[in-house]
Amino acid sequence: MGKEKYETKTMVLKKQIDEDAARKIVETKKTTVFQKFLRKPKPDEIHIHSLELYYEAIWLISGKHTADYFRKATHSISVDYNVGEIILGEGIFKIKKKSSIAKAIAKKSKNKVELPLEEHIFIDEEGEMVFDHHGTEIRFPFKINSKTIENFPNQVLKDPRVHVRESELTHAAIIKKLDSKLKESLDSNVRNLHDELVIKKIIEVYVPIFEARLVGPEKKAGIMRIDAVRKKIL
Repeated sequence: MGKEKYETKTMVLKKQIDEDAARKIVETKKTTVFQKFLRKPKPDEIHIHSLELYYEAIWLISGKHTADYFRKATHSISVDYNVGEIILGEGIFKIKKKSSIAKAIAKKSKNKVELPLEEHIFIDEEGEMVFDHHGTEIRFPFKINSKTIENFPNQVLKDPRVHVRESELTHAAIIKKLDSKLKESLDSNVRNLHDELVIKKIIEVYVPIFEARLVGPEKKAGIMRIDAVRKKIL
């Protein structure tokens, strides 16, 4: 598994809309939550039961996988048409037989010899992965810089007015996922394998989400989620 010396950070993205702006979005789009086929309820049939601010965790992990090992392979080389076999070390390798059609088309074409050998493989591959708070791999759609993140993330997360949804994955779990991804191209049936995963950084980014609980026709419940960074309905 990955080396334990890696950088860890906690970041909180800044909201780009406040609760009033989020409420206006909900009021404008709330009918879409209860729309079925061609029937769309009227706005006055739906009311907002609650509107809460959540901060949901996203994991970002990056690392580097290095490996070297030996694998069996067969390489084909071309020799003159009149070569019947080649001698390499203590091995004797005969030419590959041609089909009768190939012989008829080009009588003096090159012969082929297949050499069974071992290759020494070296791998040096970097990669990164992103997971939502449920542990599903996602694309990271946000920009991280001094203008987009809070200066005091821990204070924001400890505010009693907000709710925090931490990741369902542990550090060990996301390291294992990155390890598996970077080793996907690793050959099977190899010998003298030496490999190492070095974790470069693990960042926990908290995204502000406004979550509205709605009550519609026949007292049916619905939820609308608004990304408070990109100002869009999820």
